[in-house]
Amino acid sequence: MQIVDALSLIREIPDYPKPGVRFQDITPLLANGDAFSTITRKFASYATVGTLVAGIEARGFIFASAVAHELNAGFIPIRKAGKLPHQTISQNYGLEYGTDTLEIHIDAITPGASVLLIDDVLATGGTIAAAIELIHRSQAHVEAVLALIEIEGLNGRSALNAQYPEITITSLLVT
Repeated sequence: MQIVDALSLIREIPDYPKPGVRFQDITPLLANGDAFSTITRKFASYATVGTLVAGIEARGFIFASAVAHELNAGFIPIRKAGKLPHQTISQNYGLEYGTDTLEIHIDAITPGASVLLIDDVLATGGTIAAAIELIHRSQAHVEAVLALIEIEGLNGRSALNAQYPEITITSLLVT
């Protein structure tokens, strides 16, 4: 299956979860084994030998864990506050309606490691920026940021490029 065919399975749900939002439903893509494998292989192609794969809760976990499996690499979960059982480091970030916090375990990433960061959607860039900060605070390097979908009108790519010009950002579908 070609990437374009896999991405065509994403369906838009208008006015969900609230009026004016055009929700991108990835569940048809995930339910199709060929499409899911195609996306997983494409994301894995951005990694180099020895790369760790980090995924942002929740839907970023789906892709990042599959990519880690494909690469026989370690998977690093980046979670919302209070979800990890061991000692963590935290990073606050802004949302349209307030703030939130992401965390990783203090020993999740070996200093000097190279990390491929994956999320399902790049919107304003705030969540991904917080995840990058956690990786940097772990004394590791973000090799690349990958997103399945980018919402172009929210300017997340511009914000991330301004803050982290050395990090390559790739989105498979730009809406």
